[in-house]
Amino acid sequence: MVRAVLSRLLAAFATLALLAPLPARAKSEKSRVVQKALLQSVRVEVTVAGKVARAATGVVVANDAGSSFILTNEHVVSRDGLKGTPSYTIVVERPALRRIPARVRFEGEVPAEDLAILEIGESLPAVSIGQPLDAQVGDDVVVIGAPYGRSLSVSSGIVSQVEVVDGDPREQRSMKTDAPIGYGASGGGVFGVPGGKLVGLVEGYRTAKVSFGGIGGNDFTFDVPMPGETFLSPPAKIRAFLVRSGIGRRAGIKDAPWVDPTGPGTVASRPFDERAAAMQR
Repeated sequence: MVRAVLSRLLAAFATLALLAPLPARAKSEKSRVVQKALLQSVRVEVTVAGKVARAATGVVVANDAGSSFILTNEHVVSRDGLKGTPSYTIVVERPALRRIPARVRFEGEVPAEDLAILEIGESLPAVSIGQPLDAQVGDDVVVIGAPYGRSLSVSSGIVSQVEVVDGDPREQRSMKTDAPIGYGASGGGVFGVPGGKLVGLVEGYRTAKVSFGGIGGNDFTFDVPMPGETFLSPPAKIRAFLVRSGIGRRAGIKDAPWVDPTGPGTVASRPFDERAAAMQR
């Protein structure tokens, strides 16, 4: 009798096991990096007279006492070319869409140091900053950008070039990736796979003009991004900039930064208010 009851129970458990949903497949290493990087990435809007004049991307590199610091490009926050006084907004997409006013804390000196830091009064997940040796030619990367100021999107590729000083891989002057990007990806983070650390920041990309014959003899010309010609700030330059900006320790950087001996970006960045005052003189 007992044996029969046990047999029926085992049969019932076996049936339930067959009916139970199968566990979700483990995500790939790249997918795990992307899901985390999307939480650490934001959109940047530069508004003049109530209208968005520029759209770009940024990545959260540090937070402290309820504030977060977002790394983006200097050419994104610069007043050059703007017809009026700009205001800055950080657009967070995950876990819920919201807009947060921002202010410019520090700027580098273009062209050698096309980097800037925005600050917001809210704590967001911050990325770990990669070391120079975390970004070598052939390494897999994913890039987070906001094409034309719309939702964050992901592209992937490899590190296609690293320019170093005197052959030392730790002394990086510039980088490239073959990950495709477009307008709005400036300031976007480049994340290593599988580590997920920030190993670069998008500065710009080279384009080629492609023409097509139109109806009635009219030609249409498009600027098409060239593969392998997406320009990045490398880890060495990012780390040095964060240290000079005064948030190096908040970003987990404890070592002395490498200094590029060839460009104007080697000088300490100045606070935005001082720079703006100098421009108004």
